[in-house]
Amino acid sequence: MALIGKEVSDFTVKAFVDGEFKDVSKSDLLGKWSVFVFYPADFTFVCPTELEDLADLYEEFKKIGAEIYSVSTDSHFVHKAWHDASDTIKKIKFPMLADPTGKLSRDFDVYIEEEGMALRGSFIINPAGKIVAYEVNDNSIGRNAAELLRKVQAAQYVAEHGDEVCPAKWRPGSKTLKPGIDLVGKI
Repeated sequence: MALIGKEVSDFTVKAFVDGEFKDVSKSDLLGKWSVFVFYPADFTFVCPTELEDLADLYEEFKKIGAEIYSVSTDSHFVHKAWHDASDTIKKIKFPMLADPTGKLSRDFDVYIEEEGMALRGSFIINPAGKIVAYEVNDNSIGRNAAELLRKVQAAQYVAEHGDEVCPAKWRPGSKTLKPGIDLVGKI
């Protein structure tokens, strides 16, 4: 079953952010764009490379009004320990959500029951709290934060300009398409 259009379920989880433990809930998502990035576990191999990539582009996400939330099934204490131990993870300014029960991972359909960890899932959530784009990778395949940023920009554009669509490799300022009979067979 596709998750496009699915409203995020109510949740409240602990997060490590700005050197503190905080609660993050569904209400924090409403009214703005959100990006959930699920990953298997702290203190691993591919995960820090992805989180560093996101940290490097975090200000770009913030400029377009999007908040990033990284999520693993580790506790908020483990997030803090990883932050304190790793120069790479110290770069992270976005909330690191703790999902030790797997509730969020299950809700986004990325939980691996046998392993108690999540797949690499990236989800773009609109201000109404609904999933508008997602991608799930095998845990051995890392993601590209620049492409995720581009997808958020495209989702925002389409939300604002409902009669237009964004073609492949679209970037802000690039040409869009207006679907209609005049385009059929001409692209």
